[in-house]
Amino acid sequence: MDILLLLIAIAITFIAQIYVSSSYNTFKKVKIKKDITGFEVARKILDSYGLNNIYITETKGILSDHYDASRKVVRLSTEVFHGNSVASCSVAAHEVGHAIQDKIGYSFMRFRSMIFPLVSFASYAGYFAILIGALFSSMEIIWFGIALEIIILIFQLVTLPVEFDASKRALEELEKQSILGKKELSNSKKMLKAAAFTYVASVLNTILQIVRLILIFGNSNKE
Repeated sequence: MDILLLLIAIAITFIAQIYVSSSYNTFKKVKIKKDITGFEVARKILDSYGLNNIYITETKGILSDHYDASRKVVRLSTEVFHGNSVASCSVAAHEVGHAIQDKIGYSFMRFRSMIFPLVSFASYAGYFAILIGALFSSMEIIWFGIALEIIILIFQLVTLPVEFDASKRALEELEKQSILGKKELSNSKKMLKAAAFTYVASVLNTILQIVRLILIFGNSNKE
């Protein structure tokens, strides 16, 4: 069972990465009818919400796009920043969706930000505590490490509605601002759906890892 859970977790991660990469590579080749870049899409939507104080900067990497709530900056990867494809517009609009959430005080986003320091600690200390507990045969330390992994799972679960809502807002704005046509919107939805699957995959992966740890150390404790 232990090996099976590990293989399933690896398979889920691999499939998610292939899915999002394949979708992105497909839709970054589909140019939109309007000659507008990801940067211009982001700026247009931000300005329509009066978010003129939020900057848009170019960042390195592929699909490294994110919204920095602490600095009020939308960071777009080079391909998205300069591209005028379905993928570029979709990703840019999605990140602006997070900026809109920040403005209106979206509850799940606020809660995620609130627990982030604890999650940062858990991501470093979780498996370290489990390792220390295993070395010294201390079930108390092992269960503490597993509890930290559960905190990470809670963070990932809270992240799901944040990401789904940002994609929903992105599609609404792309249509309302007349940036994408009907067919382009359909493709945009597919692109954002593929991106969302990576977050679902992360949740499933973490659940499997926690179950695996409980099975391993639960059985060890019985012995």
